[in-house]
Amino acid sequence: MTFEELIQKGGPAMWPLLVLSILSLSTIIDRLWFWTNLLIKEKQTVNRVLEAARRDWSIATEMARRTLKQPIGRFLYAPLRLQNPEPEVFKLALEATADDELASMRKGDKLLEGVIALAPMLGLLGTVLGLIGSLGSIRLGDLGTSSTAGVTVGIGEALISTAAGLVVAIFSLVFYRLFQSLLFNQMKVFRKAGNELELLYRQYWQKTSLNQHNSQDKNPYFPPSWMQNSRNVPDALEQDKKQTDFSPESDVEQPPDEPNNN
Repeated sequence: MTFEELIQKGGPAMWPLLVLSILSLSTIIDRLWFWTNLLIKEKQTVNRVLEAARRDWSIATEMARRTLKQPIGRFLYAPLRLQNPEPEVFKLALEATADDELASMRKGDKLLEGVIALAPMLGLLGTVLGLIGSLGSIRLGDLGTSSTAGVTVGIGEALISTAAGLVVAIFSLVFYRLFQSLLFNQMKVFRKAGNELELLYRQYWQKTSLNQHNSQDKNPYFPPSWMQNSRNVPDALEQDKKQTDFSPESDVEQPPDEPNNN
C-alpha cells in the first residue's frame, strides 16, 4: 500500500493529520538543532566567564559579550554590563534574564501540546466517519451473506485514521518530554552559574567597599591624628595649652645692673 492509497483509504481525517505531522516534524527538527548547539557550547562558555571573573571583571564582561548568540551568554552578560551595581541589583538582573531566556527555550512546546491533543481525536473522528459510511450500507436482509464482506473491509480502512492519529501523537509526545527534560536541566545550569557569579561579585563588592573605606581613613583632609585618639578633645587641648603656656614675669625685660663705682 502506497502513501497515497493510505491517505485515500484513511478518509478525510487523514489530511489534517498530515498537516499536524508536518508541523510537529518541523518543530522537532528546529528544537533538536537548537538544543544540540546549546549543549555543545554552554559548558565551555560558563567555565570561561566564571574563570575570568575570578581574575578581572572587565575580561569576564567582554567574554560574555562575545557569546550573546547563546542563551547562557546573554544570561551572564546581563548583570556584567551594569556599572558597579549593588549586589541586590546584580541578582535581580540575573533573575530577570533567566526568566526571559527560559521562556524563549519553550518555543514550540505549545504546538507539540496541541498536536498531542488533536491527533488522536482527529483519528477517532475519521474512524467514526468511516464506520458510519460502512454500516450505513448494510441491510438487515444482507447479514450473513457475501454482500457484507465489503463492510468488513470498510471497517478496517476506517481504523487507519485512528492508527495514524495515535502514531502522530505518540511521536510528538516522545520529543515533547525530551525537550521538557532538557529545559529542566537548563534551569539547574542557570541556577548554578548564576549563584557562582553572584557569589564572586559579592566578594568583589565587599573587597572594593573595604578598600574605599581604608582610602578615606588616609585622606589628608580628615582631622589631625590627635583628634582621632582615644583621649578626649578637651584633655588634648588642655595638655597642648600647658606645653605652650608661659609666665608673665618671664616676658618682662629686667634693667641692666648698675656699675659698681667702688
